Amino acid sequence: MSSEEAMRVARACADQMYAEDDASKSLGITVEINAPGVATANMTIRADMVNGHNICHGGLIFTLADSAFAFACNCYDEITVAAGADINFARPAKLGDQLTAVASEIHRGKRAGVYDVVVKDQEGRLIAVFRGRSAGLGKPMIST
Repeated sequence: MSSEEAMRVARACADQMYAEDDASKSLGITVEINAPGVATANMTIRADMVNGHNICHGGLIFTLADSAFAFACNCYDEITVAAGADINFARPAKLGDQLTAVASEIHRGKRAGVYDVVVKDQEGRLIAVFRGRSAGLGKPMIST
């Protein structure tokens, strides 16, 4: 498959996923496909995302990273789900911060993959590092 065709498939998969992704949309998360296996997700921290310490709830930062991961590993017209993930927080995000999560494919095998996601704020400061492990289900996403 040519790189142009691979990008067409990746974007078609992302468009289909995003149309059904009420969780990401409700959080204001937007997604871009940079290349097959690479996705960027953006989210602005709103008042309803701040916890009792007046910082962004860590679960929402995880959700942003998880969304970038999901779009990166679902670029190949195969339904792919998370097999596991972990996150390490470097610094808190605050109300009004604009977070960007960039997911990059580290390894993609026949059924499993590994993706790293780096989350930064609008100043380029590291907020969190996430590693996701994917499992392909062997079913097409967009093909008939």
